[in-house]
Amino acid sequence: MKLFKFIQNGKTHCGVEINHLKYDVSAHFNDYDEMFFESNGFEKLKELVHKGHLTVMSADDLTYAAPIARPSKIVCIGLNYAKHATESGMVVPPEPVIFFKSTTAMCGPYDDVIIPRGSEKTDWEVELAVVIGKKASYIDEDEAMDYVAGYALHNDYSERAFQLERSGQWVKGKSNDTFAPFGPYLVTKDEIPDPHNIRLWLSVNGEMVQDSNTDDMVYKIPFVVAYLSQFMTLLPGDVISTGTPFGVGLGLNPPRYLKAGDIVELGIDGLGTQRQVAKNWVKQ
Repeated sequence: MKLFKFIQNGKTHCGVEINHLKYDVSAHFNDYDEMFFESNGFEKLKELVHKGHLTVMSADDLTYAAPIARPSKIVCIGLNYAKHATESGMVVPPEPVIFFKSTTAMCGPYDDVIIPRGSEKTDWEVELAVVIGKKASYIDEDEAMDYVAGYALHNDYSERAFQLERSGQWVKGKSNDTFAPFGPYLVTKDEIPDPHNIRLWLSVNGEMVQDSNTDDMVYKIPFVVAYLSQFMTLLPGDVISTGTPFGVGLGLNPPRYLKAGDIVELGIDGLGTQRQVAKNWVKQ
């Protein structure tokens, strides 16, 4: 199944895609949130479709929102691709680097990305995101996948000067509004048999700058989920962004960063694509 949300007449609705057919399920679900995951929402969705209680919807010109509600946390793994660590001038860490991204950064997959006030180094990062399906605390690696609901495409935008040159933690360069385009789908894990062998890519103005595979990931998903659960309780709907491959603007020679008008497109096989247009921050 592919869960998605779409905007119609100023309101956000829930939808589901099964076997390439899309259904509006907003009469049955208010949101894809923590309660949805806790209350066996996936099985209820399947039952509604199989009983024929839903009508196939037109897929033309949908305006997609982020496919899940704002989660309790977005946890990111830094330097988790070997080649990306090399291009960043850093060594692969002996344990996963963990940082948070503000949940207010989450937005739709086709929303504009806003270059923050004072920014000169806004950068891109295509990433595979994991969505947690049930509460996880002190779990073992061999059971970790039982806690995964599915996967989504995430662009972990970063302001490198805020992140690396302003002291303190990375979160300062990760949390600006629109810095977490998410979706268009939450794809259930049964549709992605091997998340450690799928292509992910990103282009800027039509030029491919990131083109890699999740097989370059250092710390794999079961390890990451179990590892994080030793330090925090993961709640249903929480997001883990598993790191980016080589090809970020910081790693180019010379470095290259986004400017107003730039078009960023990205995708992961089986999870869909995104497109953002960069715009300068304007006081509202």
